[in-house]
Amino acid sequence: MPPTATLEAARPHDLERMFGSARQASGLLKALSHESRLLILCILSQGEKSVTELEEILDMRQPAISQQLARLRFDGLVETRREGKAIYYTIASKEAERVIAVLYDIYCGTGDA
Repeated sequence: MPPTATLEAARPHDLERMFGSARQASGLLKALSHESRLLILCILSQGEKSVTELEEILDMRQPAISQQLARLRFDGLVETRREGKAIYYTIASKEAERVIAVLYDIYCGTGDA
């Protein structure tokens, strides 16, 4: 069913819920709209990583990665775990995980759909 048909068929209480969730959804999409943050979340969707591991994978400098991780923490999308001097990051948002999975399927999938 096309998206417009789905919206047209939505019941009034569904629309109220949609309007109430729009701010939260747009906040998530805004966080994902930065290429580096999107790549970081894609990598973290495969499992926990340290800043050093992210540096190696992304071929980016530590200050740039830390800046994006700070933004992702502020938005509640990642959480940390300290082990000695290393800080490990994981995705904290189930919504972000789901969106990343869909984006991966669309843009990085094998095309066997």
